[in-house]
Amino acid sequence: MKLYKSFNYLIFSVIALFLVTSCGGSQEQKKEEATENTSTVQKTEQKTILFFGNSLTAGYGIDPEDAFAGLVQERLDSLGKDFKVINGGLSGETTAGGLSRLDWFLEEEPYIFVLELGGNDGLRGILPSESKSNLLAIIDKVRGKYPNTKIILAGMQIPPNMGQEYTEEFKAIYPSVAKEKNVTLIPFLLEGVAGNPELNLPDGIHPTEEGHKIVFETIWPFIEGAL
Repeated sequence: MKLYKSFNYLIFSVIALFLVTSCGGSQEQKKEEATENTSTVQKTEQKTILFFGNSLTAGYGIDPEDAFAGLVQERLDSLGKDFKVINGGLSGETTAGGLSRLDWFLEEEPYIFVLELGGNDGLRGILPSESKSNLLAIIDKVRGKYPNTKIILAGMQIPPNMGQEYTEEFKAIYPSVAKEKNVTLIPFLLEGVAGNPELNLPDGIHPTEEGHKIVFETIWPFIEGAL
């Protein structure tokens, strides 16, 4: 009888130990899963700033980190802001090309969308009305998918190679689009840089690293105001 009781007690102890171990493992597993889920949420909640443009945004001729988009990321990091800058610049891009490739960049919602396109249109003599139509369509597409995204339009100007009338008509595109769509306008992206040989590469079009620092100072107040 004593042996029987001892045996029952042994079985009960093993079962109890098993239950305690299983419950403990389950709780630990839940904690790990909760931690993973929290990390996922934190990553998902990180806000993004999308710079969508041409070679100026891409940082043609210099390290992309030294271009104005990279400098924005550097400033945000220094301020402890949890933002991720996406450089959607493509050399040679036109407003029509930008419109056609936009969907790929809109898989993730941008908190701020900086639109920098049109310079190549002007240099190629594309009708300003066509460039304007494409810029309007890009803004509509962004707003149609993400109504809360803050949109900043970077104004552009071109040399008078195509004639003064065309140059003025091109320049007028940006304030017109900004007013029509009620978006923030940077009057001229290359203010203080365009036409200065010391701040541009030998092609006279693309800023040097020093030039991009000035461009950054031009756009930063608009970015800061939208944060």
